[in-house]
Order: sequence, then C-alpha cells, then structure tokens
Amino acid sequence: MTTINVPAPAVPAPTHADPAAYRSRAVRTVPRWWRDASAAAFWVVLLWVTALWVANGGVQDLGSVAGALTSTGRLTGLIASALLLVQVFLMARVPWFEQAWGQDELARTHRLVGFTSFNLLWAHIVLITLGYAAGTPTGIWGTLVDLVLHYPGMLLATAGTVALCLVVVTSVRRARRRLRYESWHLIHLYGYLGAGLALPHQLWTGQEFLASTASTIFWWSLYAACAAAVLVFRIGVPAWRSLRAPLRVASVVTEGPGVTSVVVAGRGVEKLDVAAGQFLQWRFLDGPGWSRAHPYSLSAAPDGRTLRITAAEVGDGTARLATMEPGTRVLIEGPYGRLHPGVRTRRKVLLMGAGIGITPIRALLEGLDQDPGDVVVVHRAHSRDQFVFAGELFELAREKGARYVTVEGPRVPGRDSWLPAAAAHLTDAQALGQLVPDVAERDIFLCGAPTWMDAARRAALDCGVPSDHIHLELFEY
Repeated sequence: MTTINVPAPAVPAPTHADPAAYRSRAVRTVPRWWRDASAAAFWVVLLWVTALWVANGGVQDLGSVAGALTSTGRLTGLIASALLLVQVFLMARVPWFEQAWGQDELARTHRLVGFTSFNLLWAHIVLITLGYAAGTPTGIWGTLVDLVLHYPGMLLATAGTVALCLVVVTSVRRARRRLRYESWHLIHLYGYLGAGLALPHQLWTGQEFLASTASTIFWWSLYAACAAAVLVFRIGVPAWRSLRAPLRVASVVTEGPGVTSVVVAGRGVEKLDVAAGQFLQWRFLDGPGWSRAHPYSLSAAPDGRTLRITAAEVGDGTARLATMEPGTRVLIEGPYGRLHPGVRTRRKVLLMGAGIGITPIRALLEGLDQDPGDVVVVHRAHSRDQFVFAGELFELAREKGARYVTVEGPRVPGRDSWLPAAAAHLTDAQALGQLVPDVAERDIFLCGAPTWMDAARRAALDCGVPSDHIHLELFEY
C-alpha cells in the first residue's frame, strides 16, 4: 500500500476564528427509534387505505370479471395515491424525519416508494379502463376516451400523469446520468404538479374518498399534512433562516485544479444550529440558475462567524463557484445530514474520505472533541495533486494529536475496492486492519464516491465494526 506522510505546505492557515465554546456545541440528534415509528406510521396509512377499500365493498365487488378489475383498480389507485403523498412527505425535509433517517436514506426510500407508486398508478389506469370496458360496448379505447373527456377531473388527472411520467423517466439511473443536475432538479419539481393535479379527480369521483365522512377527513388530512410540510419546511423555514442569518460571500479560494472553496459570513451565522460534517442546500444570487439549490458540505468546522464550503467542478452549479464575486447574497436550507459529531457512539474515531469527499472529513477532524490518539484520518486520492486540504489536514492532525495517513494511486482494476492498484494483493479488510489495527473499536465516518464508500463499509464490517458504528452520507439521488 502506498502510504505518504504529506508535509505541511507553505500556505496560510485557515482564517476561521476558533471559539471553543461554539465549536464544542453538539447537534441534538433525534433518536433512531423515530425512524421505526415513522415507518410504522407509513404502514398504518397503507393498512387504513386498504381498510377503507374493504369497508366500501371492495371485496364484494370481486364476484365478476368487470367488478374484480374495477375493484382491484380502485385499490391500486388508492395505494398509489397514498404512496405518492408519502413520497412527497419524505422529501419535504421535515427536520425530525431527516435527522432520524439521514437525507441519503430518505432519498433512497423516496426513490423506492416513487417507482412503486408509479407502477401502481399505471396498474390503476389499466385495470379501471378494462373494468369499465367490460361493461360497455365501446371497447377499451372508447372507454378510455370517455373516461378522460367526460368524468370530472380526469383531464387534470391525465395532465398530472404526464407530469409524473416525465419525473419517473428522468429518474431512471441511465437517464439521470445523462442530465445535468440543474435540468434534473427542474424536471423533478413536476412531481408536485402531478400530485396536485390528481387531487380533484380523486375527490370528485373516488368512491373511497366520498363514501363516508371518515374517508373524506382522512384523505383531506393526508393531503393537507403533505402540503403543509412542503410549504413550511421547503419554503417557510429556509426563508426564515436566510432572513435571520443574511449571508454573503466573503471570499473565494482556488484549492487545486477544478476545486474551489467559498467562505460566507454575515450577521446571524452564530444562530445557525449547524455542526461539522453536515451539509446545507445553497443558492447564490449571482444570476441565472440561482433558484436551483445545490448540496455542499462544510469543509471547516463552524466557528460562529463564517461557514466554508468546498466543491469540485462537475457541472454548471459547481463551476459557478470559481467565478463567484465577494458580496454575493446567499440563501440556505438546512443543516442536513447525520455525518456530524452528534451521532458518535465511541471515543475512538476513524475518518475516511476519498476525493472531494474529504471536505466533511476535514470539518469533522476540526470539530470533534478528542484527545491525542483518539482520531485516525485516512485520505484516499488518485494522485498527489488531488489531495485536497492535505496541508490543513496535516496541521490539524498535528495540533490535535491525530494520525493522518494518505493512500495514493489509481484504483484496483477488476474489483470494487477502496484501495489503490499497488495494494491489490491485499483484501480490503486486510488493508484496513493493517492501517488501523484497532478499527473494530472505533466509530467510522465515510465520505466519497458511492462505490468507494460501499467498499470501505464492507471492509469495516469484515473487520468487526458493527453497522451502527459506521456513519456515511450519500449525495447521489
């Protein structure tokens, strides 16, 4: 394995103030049982929806072919509607849910729920059409045209379905990789439009929506809760935080080829309850594209006066950072993420970062409460010139008594590994055990490319680290 002790370069130290009282603040972490409770609530909603279907004759209608098709179509439509609302709620950035699940896990669940809802939506359309067609002489296409043109709210529902199709098609991984983040983000907003356009159709013609007062109250409450969550936590809270802490760009620094840091400051920074390792959604009001938020982790522990982010150029949004002018107004959402000192369960910690994923790791090294020997940092990069913040990490490690190790080289060919090719003769777990012999006694914080983190996580598990002691954040949606 190629292990290099990187000397401190002749660059000025970070300009952040270092008030110990501020930096020692820990984010209050929502207990993980909140995740179990919210998952249970999710299943209760689906069971209640099914119960409404049963109570309103869903089972009795299964006696004929037309009845079975129509009744099953009603059930799939109900569950699809409920899942669509759950999907919206999952990404409403409700703080308690986000802290309990972590935004990366919420995003994965959101994706799974979304595709399930979409498949059930199409099952609903097909089954309802076939069921109605079985009882009329107009045939399938005639029935479909009649439903769309003559049933209340169906034109709006059709437009909503088209909007949802656009969102789902562009969310398929192959299509997602071909789109710029900015384009994907804009298209994804049509999901809200699709959910909203479906509402009139359901309330005007849906049997389970109108059959009883309890049904009507249930569905209206579900829609109202989701709408309130979006309005409050996606719009209201971010606007309030940005007004409470008006931020502006203080400086822009080129850290290396294609890597830029932006330092923001302003009155009220100390009021932001943000911790080292977390990320925020950032909007820079510097021209076209300002409305699309981008997730950037803090690359330095917050000191109550400034916040620093660092990003590699991978698209239009990150490219803009290099040309940002000091004084540019900044809007924020967050903080988000469970990659912070508040989730720590052990005194000893291993911090592992690869590529630009070293940014939250650098902030954690600075922000963690530690004694000499408590923290080990493993910094992975393809080549020496890609060791972002090597000098700062070296100085911080020396100051805090941490151990800083770099692992350099192109990745191992032919297998998913966190190692360079020079260490291909070792398994991932063997290499990790050699670098950090007491790894099984440590909490592990990971940040890097998804495949790299998967490999590092597997190595840690193979070394005996319990999964509850491995903390990571994914930014791939």
